Amino acid sequence: MHTRLKDQWPTLLVAALAGTFGVALLHITGLLAAAIAADDVTGESTTVALMLGIVAVVFIVIAVYVSAIVTANTVSTVVAGRTRLIALLRLIGSSARAQRAQIAREGLLVGLIGAAIGVIAGTAIAFGIEQLAVANDLMPATDYDYLNAMIVLPAIAVVITTWLASWVGSRRVLRVRPIQAIGNANEQDREELGRRRGRNITALVLFVVGIGLLVAGVVWGLTEPYGVLVGMVGGLVSFTGIVLGAHVVMPPVLRIVGRLFGASPAARLAAENAVRHPERSSRMTIGLVIGVTLVTTFSVTMESYRAMLVAAQRAQPEMYAGIDEMLNVTVAVFTVLIGFSALIAAIGMVNTLSLSVMQRTRELGLLRALGFDRRQLRHMIVVESAALTLAATATGIVLGFGYGWAGAQALLGGAQGEPTFVLPGIPWALFGGLLVAAGVLTLVASIAPARRAMRVSPVVALAVD
Repeated sequence: MHTRLKDQWPTLLVAALAGTFGVALLHITGLLAAAIAADDVTGESTTVALMLGIVAVVFIVIAVYVSAIVTANTVSTVVAGRTRLIALLRLIGSSARAQRAQIAREGLLVGLIGAAIGVIAGTAIAFGIEQLAVANDLMPATDYDYLNAMIVLPAIAVVITTWLASWVGSRRVLRVRPIQAIGNANEQDREELGRRRGRNITALVLFVVGIGLLVAGVVWGLTEPYGVLVGMVGGLVSFTGIVLGAHVVMPPVLRIVGRLFGASPAARLAAENAVRHPERSSRMTIGLVIGVTLVTTFSVTMESYRAMLVAAQRAQPEMYAGIDEMLNVTVAVFTVLIGFSALIAAIGMVNTLSLSVMQRTRELGLLRALGFDRRQLRHMIVVESAALTLAATATGIVLGFGYGWAGAQALLGGAQGEPTFVLPGIPWALFGGLLVAAGVLTLVASIAPARRAMRVSPVVALAVD
């Protein structure tokens, strides 16, 4: 049990970050509500309080969703690395059900530890943000009570989410056959995944139903801001379809991106590696797709909101006087909060890439034996990481722009008392920042795997089972 739990440190990191996100979000939302209620301008506006409550619910659901997807992908990668061990246990009499239950118990324990860390860290972060904001006159001092029983809710959500995600992520155990204990265990290739029609049909149905709900939310939002809740459900359902069908969606994008890195043997092999095993590539990229989609969605929505407020302020300056400062504080706070989701997603990609390289020791040793030197091996891993990162970033920007406009339209379409078409705000600075962040993430994600790969002796690697 202790040895197996050592494999779960990436899951613990994700659970701790998710718990920190949820608890900090709850505290900061409470602080903002108290500050808005005390403000002479915004305190009299029921619309501002309503919008804040709706946005808080949206962010909490997003936090749970992101952590669930990243945890499931991380557990799937861990299980992929244990295939031979699980097959050996099956060979000597253990059942797939028992092995899957063992992984679920590990997930429950990791979730409990991560939730406890999250409660402490999230409360400390929220308190620090409050003190910093008050010291810099960004918000007034409030009598907010940090000993709030509601913080138990995100902690419970993290525990349940980690446990369920571990159960879902361990479904691969059911496909492990005892004979794999004495043979080679590989990821499923494109042809094998293409034959999984049930999963592909489910993904398509979820995507279509989600888009339908998203459209319904946009239409409802023309009269009431509650339409954004329906739109949020539609966004999550449609994105779940994209997650389930990632092994179909991502390979074409990876193939296009892979052509950008030249025709050297290392670059061509890296591009082919990213496409050859769609299941492995989709696990590594989908977390980052979620993070970039979230950041872009939030930025497009807030940019649209800011543009609408500026237009309203010009038309009625006396009614909207003084709202700029509170808007800037709110945007800054929620930017930090959405950054937590992006961080969780980015760490998920780094974890899965590192675990993937660790599990490909034999493959890397074979390349060394065939003549690849350390420089070429390092170049291959960096290019593979860059291809995955750029593909995920590009996909996330496209999806985020669509979801961001739909969210802004559903939330703000009826905010002025009559149906209004909301022009999507385009955060050009953010897009440039995302490309820079993608480059940094590529370097970070490839350092440890490349270093490990270069230390592998061909003889030792080829002897690995």
